[in-house]
Amino acid sequence: MVSSDTARNVVGIFGNIIALFLFLSPVPTFIQILKKKAVEQYSPAPYLATLINCMVWVLYGLPMVHPNSLLVITINGSGTFIEFLYIILFIIYSDKKKRVKLLLIVLVELIFIAALTILVLTLAHSTKKRSMTVGFVCICFNIMMYASPLSVMIPNGLGSVFALAQLALYAVFYKATKRQMAAREEKSELGLSEVVVNGDSKRTGTGTALSMA
Repeated sequence: MVSSDTARNVVGIFGNIIALFLFLSPVPTFIQILKKKAVEQYSPAPYLATLINCMVWVLYGLPMVHPNSLLVITINGSGTFIEFLYIILFIIYSDKKKRVKLLLIVLVELIFIAALTILVLTLAHSTKKRSMTVGFVCICFNIMMYASPLSVMIPNGLGSVFALAQLALYAVFYKATKRQMAAREEKSELGLSEVVVNGDSKRTGTGTALSMA
């Protein structure tokens, strides 16, 4: 009978293979970038999110954080290397403004990982506490990694929601607004007619007075 450790290792190896294909899936995109020598409309957000996600998981797999996690270190170390290559290509083929922004984001990510490593190793004095803390951070960044492609559609999605809200408000208040406008027009017409009648009566009175004089 297969032991639990063997089964776990086999499943972990298959998981690493699938994850490696996931990390390599943007290669066609970067082939296009290399051919055109421009990033065009492509967003670096998914690669930045995947980079920090892989670095946090590498920290999680360290022996002093979570022992016996060699498979976690190997696949996420490979992912970190691959994502760095992607981001380097983005930096090379981006304009100056985007290049500086990317460098700052990568620097912030590296500082965050360094600070997290120091805090965890200093303040948490057991592998259980360290693995719990870093594991929670890993889950958060894992969610961010899978949500990062939505950064492209979120502005359009919000715009669509606001546009629908405007149309709904227009539909709700259209009839009421139309009635108010009709009432205002009616009042203005009545006011004009009163002015005309008063003016005519004044002219009639003046003419009568002159004829009597």
